[in-house]
Amino acid sequence: MKTNEVPQDKSHLESVSREVYYAVDENGKYTKALSSGWDAKTIALDNTLDEIKRRIEDAKTRVLENKTSPIEYYMELHKMDLQVLSSYAGMWQWRVKRHFKPSIFKKLSTKTLQKYADVFEITIDELKYIPS
Repeated sequence: MKTNEVPQDKSHLESVSREVYYAVDENGKYTKALSSGWDAKTIALDNTLDEIKRRIEDAKTRVLENKTSPIEYYMELHKMDLQVLSSYAGMWQWRVKRHFKPSIFKKLSTKTLQKYADVFEITIDELKYIPS
C-alpha cells in the first residue's frame, strides 16, 4: 500500500490513538504512516462494544432479579472474565464463581468483600448495591 492509500476512516478511537502502518513512499521505500481508522476495524470495534454493553445489562438485570451477585455485574463492567477476576482477587475460579450466588454473597466476610472492592476500585457499600 502506498502512503496516500493508508486508511483514514472515522473511528471511535480516532481522538485517542492512531495506528502505524508501513507503506511505500513516493521513492518506493517502506516508511511509517499514521492511520486514523479503517472501516472494517471500526465495525468490529462497534460490534465488540455493543456486546460488552449487552453483557453488562444482562448481568445488571440478573442482579436486580436476585439471580446473581453484584460481583458478576462489576466483573462485566470492568471487562473482566472469571479467570482475570480470580487472579486479581487472589482466589480460585470456583470460589469466585460460588460468590456469584446471592445467598453465598450475602454471607461473605468484610475481608473477602474488601478484596473484590479493591479489584473494582470501589467501596464495599458500592459493591453491595448496584445502581438501578
